[in-house]
Amino acid sequence: MKVDYTDRKEALAIEAKGLVKVFGDKRAVDGVDLNVRAGTIYGVLGPNGAGKTTTIRMLSTLLRPDGGSARIFGHDAVKEPQVVRQLIGVTGQYASVDESLSATENLIIFSRLLGLGRAEARHKAAELLEEFGLTEAAKRPLKHFSGGMRRRLDLAASLIAKPPLIFLDEPTTGLDPRTRTQMWDTIRRLVKSGSTVLLTTQYLDEADQLADRIAVIDHGRVVAEGTVDELKAAVGASTLQLRVQNQQDIERAAQIVEQVLSVKASVLVEAGKIISPMANADRVTDLLIALRAGEIHLVEMSVQKPTLDEVFLSITGHGVEVNEQQSAQGAHVVEGVRA
Repeated sequence: MKVDYTDRKEALAIEAKGLVKVFGDKRAVDGVDLNVRAGTIYGVLGPNGAGKTTTIRMLSTLLRPDGGSARIFGHDAVKEPQVVRQLIGVTGQYASVDESLSATENLIIFSRLLGLGRAEARHKAAELLEEFGLTEAAKRPLKHFSGGMRRRLDLAASLIAKPPLIFLDEPTTGLDPRTRTQMWDTIRRLVKSGSTVLLTTQYLDEADQLADRIAVIDHGRVVAEGTVDELKAAVGASTLQLRVQNQQDIERAAQIVEQVLSVKASVLVEAGKIISPMANADRVTDLLIALRAGEIHLVEMSVQKPTLDEVFLSITGHGVEVNEQQSAQGAHVVEGVRA
């Protein structure tokens, strides 16, 4: 009897406890705990060498843990590897396809290896090529594919068996912003159709956009875990920024901000700007009333939550690194998380 894992929202797709992997004298993964609910997107962030890819390789049965345990929909990844492999799809950082063949030929071969008949394999290939916007390039040799097209084909190949759990290890690395956005839409559709996605990414904005929950891994350990909003809240209050119309009003405006919000405001005289922490956004109305009563006119006002970049810096103690090639591409990338 086949179990429908895509319709068990209350179930844990992944349950990892104390995962350990040692290479020589280095503990690449040092006691990682993860709980990923079915039907969600779970993001994993971390600096270079943090242990993200090693963790995925253990969860997907490609590496045997040196300690701890991992269960996929309740099945032990070490004791029941064959069962687990039927429940997962794995997409790595680089396309695992034969570039001497066309997209259609690659998908047909993968489908046949997974046990589909000839007609079913052709139908599945056509269906996936349409889903990933590759129909027009279906017969083109892969050596003529762009990086984005190859990445989409690699993801398509991992979905042939419709696995309930999909591991995406940096699926949009090196893609241009437009193609990245298309991939985001595809990932969202996968989850809407019932899949669960564990996503490692080198783009902090990608985790911000996609993930229901995020784990930050550093030095082989989970150092923070929660929703994006929870992680941002842990960094501190939101920031209020005001710019006054008349430069001579800036000091008086700062005093009003401090009185109404009970905080210490910073004044940037040259920019005519006041910056203040703001724990309670409901006080904005009170502040505007007080400023109007003081006949202080504003040019602009904004309330900003901490960015995920600030969360990363606060939690790990260091910023993210920008890959030179990615900087040259001009993609707005925040990098530093390839394991």
